[in-house]
Amino acid sequence: MKKIILTTIFCTLFSIISAQTSSVENSIYGIQTGVLGLWGYNEVKLSSSIALRTEIGFDFGIWESTFYDDSPFVLTPVISVEPRFYYNLKERSSKSKRTDGNNGNFIALKTSYHPDWFVLFNSDNAPVVSDISIIPTWGIRRNIGKHFNYEVGIGAGYSYTFAKRAGYAKDKGGPEMNLHLRIGYQF
Repeated sequence: MKKIILTTIFCTLFSIISAQTSSVENSIYGIQTGVLGLWGYNEVKLSSSIALRTEIGFDFGIWESTFYDDSPFVLTPVISVEPRFYYNLKERSSKSKRTDGNNGNFIALKTSYHPDWFVLFNSDNAPVVSDISIIPTWGIRRNIGKHFNYEVGIGAGYSYTFAKRAGYAKDKGGPEMNLHLRIGYQF
């Protein structure tokens, strides 16, 4: 009888622990860098599989378009809000794979705004042209050890550039790609 009770208690505790680890984290903070910038982020749990990621950082760019005569190298501030649906946490947990730190595959709706506040490393003194983009994105996050992680994501959406504010004749909208490869540190 003792073996049955102990087995039942052990199985119940294991089920509770497994259920807790197959959910997104309540709140995580970190920094990430990639070829195209540096960002600080926070992800807050909205449900067991949905987190709201907020991000502030700098995007790197080399622009050669209708808005710039030359190809200036710039680092512009960016603010992003991104609801993420982590769709495979339970599956990863059932296979004894890591789910801590929201370690899994996700689908997101990345909304980013580049304000016209300032630009770093703008040697050509090009005007700042603010824009907003909304891009559905698929991605993965994997942990490397306890604090380090990497992310890969790809998506296609829409971007709208507020060119009139910078003195150009008209605003412009069109398709936008999101391709990111980042490595980061989670606090």
